[in-house]
Amino acid sequence: MPIIAPSLLSADFLNLASECNMLNESQADWYHLDVMDGRFVPNISFGPMLVEFFRKATKKTCDVHLMIENPGQYAEAFKKAGADILSVHIEACPHLHRNIQQIKNLGMQAGVAVNPHTPVESLKDILEDIDLVCLMSVNPGFGGQSFIPHTLNKIKRLREMIDEQSLKVKIEIDGGVTLDNAKAILEAGADVLVAGNTVFRSADPRAAIAALKSL
Repeated sequence: MPIIAPSLLSADFLNLASECNMLNESQADWYHLDVMDGRFVPNISFGPMLVEFFRKATKKTCDVHLMIENPGQYAEAFKKAGADILSVHIEACPHLHRNIQQIKNLGMQAGVAVNPHTPVESLKDILEDIDLVCLMSVNPGFGGQSFIPHTLNKIKRLREMIDEQSLKVKIEIDGGVTLDNAKAILEAGADVLVAGNTVFRSADPRAAIAALKSL
């Protein structure tokens, strides 16, 4: 079964306690937490303080996605806040291997996020060192965008690369995941579905999560 990681960026921030309770009682596997700095992406979301509150609200995996410049400067703060998985963007890391080493040494699982224009072949020399690839299936920075169809080809190619090396790297798809396209995404080789609006804008968020989980 797929791992379902609802994106809290789409939650009702005036009612976060009840949103967290809903996720805790649902079949969701992870909390997906998008951190934006207004520089790497044209939006600002939240930082370590809010991640710490989410950590206190759940025993589920906290999957933190850094859409920020200089992520190494903040890795320790997110570890202290309670991140279980920390993903950094390949486009923001000129010394990516060093960033991965730092995340691992801090005791977190390490992920690499990839923007839509970046070929998955750029991950070839880092795959064996990481736990997760977060493929952006929309342009990062805002929720509610439509899935970029070409992402399916990227998933298939990345799955081939992972399998060729007999690695256990998970493929996470972030952006535009819906009940209509989720099956095709999984069939292409994805393991983790990040779902924002599909969950939090649904009339029945628990049912939406269960439907994704059953695919």
